[in-house]
Amino acid sequence: MENNNVNENVTAAPAREQREPRERDGFNKRKPRKKVCQFCADKVDFIDYKDVAKLRRFISERGKILPRRITATCAMHQRELTEAIKRARQIAILPYTND
Repeated sequence: MENNNVNENVTAAPAREQREPRERDGFNKRKPRKKVCQFCADKVDFIDYKDVAKLRRFISERGKILPRRITATCAMHQRELTEAIKRARQIAILPYTND
C-alpha cells in the first residue's frame, strides 16, 4: 500500500476576496472651519483675571479648565488663560468646582 495519496483529500483554503472600500455617506462632505484664537483675533495682550464673564466661557460645567482643542485658543493665550483662571480661583472670584 502506498501512502502517497494522503494529500489528495486535503483541500486548499479558498483565497480571500478583496473587498472594495465602502463609501461613507455623510462623512467628510464639508471641510471643518479652522479654529481661530479669540484672543489673537481681538489682539488681546493681557488676559485679566478680574474679567469673570470672559473667564467663565473657558470653564466647564464642573469647573474644569477647557482644553485648547475645544476652546480654540493658541498655546500662548491658553497658558495666560490658565494662569488668570487659577489666580481668580485663589482670590475667590471663580469657584474651584461648580457643585
